[in-house]
Amino acid sequence: MAETINSLEALGTSAAAPAASSAPVHVQKLDSLGRAYATGKRKNAVARVWIKPGKGKVTINGREFAAYFARPVLQLIVKQPIVAVDRLDQYDVNVTVAGGGLSGQAGAVRHGISKALNYFEPALRPTLKKGGFLTRDSRVVERKKYGKAKARRSFQFSKR
Repeated sequence: MAETINSLEALGTSAAAPAASSAPVHVQKLDSLGRAYATGKRKNAVARVWIKPGKGKVTINGREFAAYFARPVLQLIVKQPIVAVDRLDQYDVNVTVAGGGLSGQAGAVRHGISKALNYFEPALRPTLKKGGFLTRDSRVVERKKYGKAKARRSFQFSKR
């Protein structure tokens, strides 16, 4: 059956050996063209992101980054992970984003860029993780319920 352990030292050596090798090892994931690919999601938006070494050019759906996200707040959201790891002018980013509105798309692009940076440079993972960029924001719109005007809002009450 099972072997009997008579001392604490024997217990420590037999239990610690498998636990030490179970830590996940993060390795670089690149495609045949030397790019890192990741998918980012937020609300109903899905962003497909490719990152490769370059001069810092960001292209979204074939358009310039500032032309696609005209509002400065959305531009700030998209650039957050690149600024956090101080790689602003080192990577070219190509993004295809679909679904949702502009705010959800900006969040999806941010999530995708973060994951792609993590795949390209696994050493950046602690910084991205601490900033919360690798976590998918799971909040979505609540569904409408019957007997209600919206998800929770009731119809206006009238006494007569």
